[in-house]
Amino acid sequence: MLPSSRTQLGLFFILLCPANIIGLWWAVGSPLVMDPNSICRKTKRLAGKQAELCQLEPEIVQEVAKGTKLGVRECQYQFRFRRWNCTSHSKYFGKILQQDIRETAFVYAITAAGVSHAITQACSMGELLQCGCELTRSRAPPSPTAGPGTEGTAWEWGGCGDDVQFGYEKSQQFMDAKSKKGKNDIRALIDLHNNEAGRLAVRSYMRTECKCHGLSGSCTLRTCWRKMPHFREVGDRLLERFNGAFKVMGGNDGKTLIPVGDNIKPPDKQDLIYSADSPDFCSANRKTGSLGTRGRICNSTAMDTSGCDLLCCGRGHRDETVVLEENCLCRFHWCCVVQCRKCSVRQELSLCV
Repeated sequence: MLPSSRTQLGLFFILLCPANIIGLWWAVGSPLVMDPNSICRKTKRLAGKQAELCQLEPEIVQEVAKGTKLGVRECQYQFRFRRWNCTSHSKYFGKILQQDIRETAFVYAITAAGVSHAITQACSMGELLQCGCELTRSRAPPSPTAGPGTEGTAWEWGGCGDDVQFGYEKSQQFMDAKSKKGKNDIRALIDLHNNEAGRLAVRSYMRTECKCHGLSGSCTLRTCWRKMPHFREVGDRLLERFNGAFKVMGGNDGKTLIPVGDNIKPPDKQDLIYSADSPDFCSANRKTGSLGTRGRICNSTAMDTSGCDLLCCGRGHRDETVVLEENCLCRFHWCCVVQCRKCSVRQELSLCV
């Protein structure tokens, strides 16, 4: 189930506000909708670049909010079969983000990526006055993979390429502002690193798309432009980084992060990092932000994270038959209505005990 507007706003605030007031935002909650006027008017602690964006570019803040919701939905999709499923329960989610664990690293990265993606998309759609299509005057000629029959074809940049650099910079301006206040503490360094990893999961994987031009279907000229990866691809890539995340500790100078363990290479800019081990999320625990897995639907035949053995933490599962109503026998009637009947369907579910 997708989070409510209140929960989405809570996530937005929790990513912006210093750690010492995180609990306050989640305890109080807010009935506000995700619009820039409410965010900028009610969030008194916004300062620096964030406050500047609110005052001068409120339409950018609206795209920031859209990007945050995009990140929430992708987080819930990627973790839907895991013990921690990116729950939208505000009190528990707040506790997760107070810890420097893998799950927090993913949330920061997917949110920064979502903000970058949403702003860039708005530029390409002509919804923002500050930006538009990518400028290609200084770009080298395109060199996409040649297809059959394209030998000797002329190439040129055209169309409407995504101005991913603009989205990257605005995401950096807004999402990194809070962490920079922490100066040299390890939490700020980790948050900044994971924010950057999220943005690079968008910017570093731009693809080239082309269209052929010519008489009678010939391809005498190709017009090419650059497009962002689909956000599902971004989520998949960040989940891979989550699975291979690096545990780090702060260096003595307070400005560097050192991988924990022997003979471990330093993480690169696209890796996710954390400093504390995650709880097992098997049992409900408000202190750690775990809702537990009791009552979760599992797959009794799967051997992966969705399987009952792993998801139920060895406690076992029970089988239950439920009756669901769904649309069936749908017919299209000219013009233009689809009419369906309601059919009852019996479904066998496995639930963690």
